[in-house]
Amino acid sequence: MRRLPGLRWLCWLWPRSLAGRTALVLLVGLVVVQAAGLTIHALDRVDLQRFQHAREISQRSFGAWRSLLQLPPERRRALVEDLDMPPGLRATVDDVALAQPGFPPPPPSLVRLLRLDALRHAPARFRPREVLIATHGHPGRLMVSLRFPDQGWLNLRLEMPPPRPWHSFTFLVAFVVMTLAALALTLWTVRRLIRPVTALAQAADRLGRDVNAPPLPETGPIEVATAARAFNTMAERIRRFVGDRTQMLASIGHDLKTPITRLKLRAEFLDDDEQRRKMLADLDEMEAMIAATLAFARDDSRREPSVAVDLAALCRTVTDEAADASPDFAELITYIGPEHLTAVARPGSLKRALANLVGNAVAYGGSATLRLQPPQAGVVRIAVEDDGPGVPESELENVFQPFHRLEASRNRETGGTGLGLPIARNIFRAHGGDVVLRNRAGGGLSALATLPV
Repeated sequence: MRRLPGLRWLCWLWPRSLAGRTALVLLVGLVVVQAAGLTIHALDRVDLQRFQHAREISQRSFGAWRSLLQLPPERRRALVEDLDMPPGLRATVDDVALAQPGFPPPPPSLVRLLRLDALRHAPARFRPREVLIATHGHPGRLMVSLRFPDQGWLNLRLEMPPPRPWHSFTFLVAFVVMTLAALALTLWTVRRLIRPVTALAQAADRLGRDVNAPPLPETGPIEVATAARAFNTMAERIRRFVGDRTQMLASIGHDLKTPITRLKLRAEFLDDDEQRRKMLADLDEMEAMIAATLAFARDDSRREPSVAVDLAALCRTVTDEAADASPDFAELITYIGPEHLTAVARPGSLKRALANLVGNAVAYGGSATLRLQPPQAGVVRIAVEDDGPGVPESELENVFQPFHRLEASRNRETGGTGLGLPIARNIFRAHGGDVVLRNRAGGGLSALATLPV
């Protein structure tokens, strides 16, 4: 590609979609076939025109010769001027021959086409005493001189008219209409054939956002129905796997709640207040971890319906609640963005995701600035920035793993289970967006969330 920069234009012209490529290949093939058929038709038309012109010229030439041959010499000049000659034929009666033996000989193919040799083999009463044929000007122009039996010469100037393969306007209109009809039929057929592939891609995208997405209809051609059946089977297996995992975690969580409750009751009978306080704190932390784990496994946000949401009001609510929950950092929690911005989303799950991002920024960065940007190219960007120490570049993606904690930069006393960021990413991905982390140039961390509108 670097050695042949001209190929870059071809790559840009090559469509990226399967429908575009199929349509382009079919259209190029159609144009090539149409051009080949048009060329063959034009060549046949030219040959037919040349044959018709040559036949008319030869017949008129023989007719003029026979008519003048039966007249007295003094009337021939007057009659030849009144003859109606076709284009490409001129006749004069002269005393000398205009075709001289020293002139270049004519092409044999043109002599055969005009049937000039027939003059030499005509009946005796119509046969000229002498026939001279020579090229006049260029090979397409001939000079034929026929000598009368008594006196004088009939000089014929023959020139084949230029062929006109496209002189028919109706043919051009028919060709354009036929090409447009074939173009429309090709585009319609390609769209019909590619529609199942598009539906399969959309179903795969829906399955990535919602594991309980409706199945594909198993209709259409055998190949399409087989692919839809295989996709539905795969989706059902995924749902069964997720359901079994959720049921297992729910059962474990339910079984753990009973011993935790018993331990809390027993801790109340401890005489040592300090040990009782620590044990109850550990049990509360275990209970919070179990609740967060179950929430992460169930992912209840997928069951919430999507409605029109004012993102600006939702962001202000999240920052206000974060300020109320952390009064020491209330002045450092701000919202920057438009007054109103509507998008279709699941408000409860989206609020939870934003609360997790803002809570992380406050807990580990000491501040939180939530920036909401107007949609660009159909995507809304929400940035949550803090002034903390940031995250090592090698850990920017690892922190989205469940239960992954950065002990060097995250204080365990602040709480948390290592599920805040994974839950936030899952929620935004369920909406068709994503969440990524970036270290800010001036220090701190920025969580950039995207949401399609």
